[in-house]
Amino acid sequence: MCFAAGVGVIRFPDVLSRLHAATKPQIFGLIAVTADIAVNDFSLGTVTLVVAIVAFQLLTAPMAAHLVARAAYAQGPSRPDLLFVDEFAPADRQPPRRD
Repeated sequence: MCFAAGVGVIRFPDVLSRLHAATKPQIFGLIAVTADIAVNDFSLGTVTLVVAIVAFQLLTAPMAAHLVARAAYAQGPSRPDLLFVDEFAPADRQPPRRD
């Protein structure tokens, strides 16, 4: 998962795509590792800690990526041609729809 995230961060063209590539595999990789830990050491304390870790990451990682994406957009979209719908742009600056 980390390798897939690294390749996505290097290969994707803009900040928004790179954030998606960095966030999704990180969460899925963490779930896989913590599930392995819970299976290998199946006790109430371990399972409780694994659930807390996964829940905290599921809540914080997407929010952090969203805030970074908003900050990057505020600097100006690096590739506006890649945006299908730009909800933050004024109505007269919307990119053409690709239906």
